[in-house]
This record gives sequence, structure tokens and C-alpha cells, in this order.
Amino acid sequence: MIDVDKANDVLVVTLESASTGVGCPSCGVVAESHGRRTTILVDIPCFARPTRLRWRKRTWRCLEPACATGVFSEQDEEVARPRALLTTRACRWVIEQVRREHASIHGLARQLGVAWKTVWCSIQPILRTLADDEARFAGVTTLGVDEHLWHHVSPRKRGPKELTGMVDLTRDKDGRVHARLLDLVPGRSGTVYKTWLDQRGKAFKAHVEVATLDPFRGYKNAIDDKLADATAVLDAFHVVALAGHALDEVRRRVQQETLGHRGRSGDPLYGIRNVLRCAAERLTDKQQARLAAAIAADERHDAVHVAWQCAQRVRAAYAHPDPSKGRELAEKVVDGFPSCPIPEIARLGRTLKQWKDAFLAYFDTGRASNGGTESINGLIELHRRIARGFRNRENYRLRMLLIGGGLTVPPPQV
Repeated sequence: MIDVDKANDVLVVTLESASTGVGCPSCGVVAESHGRRTTILVDIPCFARPTRLRWRKRTWRCLEPACATGVFSEQDEEVARPRALLTTRACRWVIEQVRREHASIHGLARQLGVAWKTVWCSIQPILRTLADDEARFAGVTTLGVDEHLWHHVSPRKRGPKELTGMVDLTRDKDGRVHARLLDLVPGRSGTVYKTWLDQRGKAFKAHVEVATLDPFRGYKNAIDDKLADATAVLDAFHVVALAGHALDEVRRRVQQETLGHRGRSGDPLYGIRNVLRCAAERLTDKQQARLAAAIAADERHDAVHVAWQCAQRVRAAYAHPDPSKGRELAEKVVDGFPSCPIPEIARLGRTLKQWKDAFLAYFDTGRASNGGTESINGLIELHRRIARGFRNRENYRLRMLLIGGGLTVPPPQV
């Protein structure tokens, strides 16, 4: 560093390298000095001001007449990549701000004093190189899958609304899951999942031991076809949600049968709609009294009470501290619910019976679930709001791979 100045509220740092002998990059002949060429680079903000580096690059001339190189300039990727607009540390700073601090590209561009396009075009090649590295798929033993919507406009303009996301849910040595987004591919179907698994190769598929999923038959068929040695596990949250949905359907049906209209303030069943969603052991005395009073208001409300007890049995199976005891409770649910006289509970029982192996596998795989996948979906939704939406699917994919932990920038060389 040879000078520091301030111009128009921008900090300008001038630097140059020490004089050394340099060989021609083409022929290796020792070159002679050919003066300097100044390059302006955008660096990380300093003292709450945009910063520019004035790099006085050395230039050399090859003395070999037969060499086609002629004059060449000094290059140092620790400072900046060739033809880059941002310094290497500025690119790293932008990437870390997006990933760790949930910053927007527009906000970072404002801090750097440049345009959005300048920032994104500087880090996009770095992210694309990391995304193309197949080594990041190594070591996956538990694989989660889920879908989400990436836009809400016409598919004719931006392609399919749905994206299928694959997430690494492998536990560490302490048994903790550190969810890591592996990829996002357009579409929501078993074919999409199968194609992605085939692209990963036989070694990847053979290494997967557990595959978690939501109750979507397309993904289940893909797991059965391509991950034959893996154990499919139905996500616990979605099973409990199915039970809660069945309970809500019973309550609404009984409401219509008894009063002839949708729930209103003052209606007994409408008044306990939130109480019915609570775990039985967490109800206060006041809530238990409200529940009992609503059920006792009409003998036809007994169906709601039975449905509530059934939903509690599903939740109790997952909540039991002993997985073997929890499995026994789950087996009773699968065996008993299909014959329930309440049609909504019988339908729930038939659904769980169809998914029996994946439903019970939760208790045999150390309580594997798709919770980590849902947490990644939460991060994706957060960054989609921060960015005010996306128009380019590949930019969306790279951005979400970064914030989802799927891309790791190597530490700087010291």
C-alpha cells in the first residue's frame, strides 16, 4: 500500500507489488519491465464508506522474438481474478453476508457503491463453480426431499412453479442433524426425483441409508425404484397434521349436521376449535372444562370427542420417549383406525395402512424426519421475500444453494 485518499466520500487505496523477476507465461523467458497499468477494483466497505483499490499493475514484455505473447500484465488471484470488478475479498465478503447475515444483493451493492448487476455477476461464476462440483454430494447417508413454489406468475413465462428440493439430513458424530440443501430441480414428480438420483450415480445411491419424505406417492415410487436399499420414512409432522385435518373435518361436519351452518362465535364446537389442536397433557383446567362442556352440549358431539382421542393417539405414538413403545402404539393406530365408524378417521386409517412401512420406520431409524428439509424451506421463503422474488431460475437456484448450506467457499489461503 502506497497511498490512501478520499474522493467524493469514497476511500481510495493505492497499492503495488514489489519488483521481482518474472518469466513469460507462454515461453518462460525472463521478461523486461514495460511500465505499469492502473486497475480500479471495488473492495469491501471501510469506515462506513465504499472503498476502491487502485492497483498499479506491473507490465512486462517478452524478449523472445518467436513468442506470440508480447506484453502481459501482473496477475494475483489473491487480490482479484483476471478482468474482475470486485476484489477477491470483496466477493468473499458478499457471499458471507448473503449466507450468514441474510443480506440482499441490492443492499450490498449500495454499501459497495456499485450496481446490482456488478455484484451478482462477480459472485455468480464462483457459485456456479461450487455448484458444479460433484464432491459436495459425498457422505450423504440420510436424504430428504420436498417441494416448494418459487414463483406465482404464469408458467408460460418462467416455467414450472414447483421445484423439488433435495436436502442432506445426515447426522454428525453427536447425532445432530445439520440440514444442507443439495439441489433444486424444476417440477414435482417421481420422474424428477428419479432423474436427479440417476445423475448422482450408483455410489451416491448406494450410500443413502434413510430417505425421508412427505406423504406424496411420486417421491415414494422414486425411492423404491432408485434407493432400494434405503429405508423410506414418512415425516412425523405431516402424519400428525393429517390426523389434525381429519379431526377438523369431523368437527365441521358435525357442526353442519347439528346447527346447519358454519362455525360462528358462540357455537360450542367453534369455540373449542383451537383447544382440539392442543396436546391433551398440555390443556389447562379451564381448557379441559371448556372441552367437556362443548362435548356435553349435544350427544352428537361425541364423534368429535372420539376423533380428538384418535388424533391424540397418533401424537402420543410419536411423543413416547421409548421408540419401541411408540411403535407399538403406532401399530395399534394402523390396525384400529380403518374400522372406525367415523368416516374421516377410517379414511385416515386407510391412508396410514397404505404407508405402514414408512410410517413405522420412524421408530426404527433413530426418529428420522423431514424436519431439516422444512427448515431449509423456511430459509428459502425468507430469502425469496428479501429479494422481492426472482425471475431467473438459475440465479434462484444458486442463491438458495448458498443460503441452504449447499455451497461452501474454501477459506482464504494465508
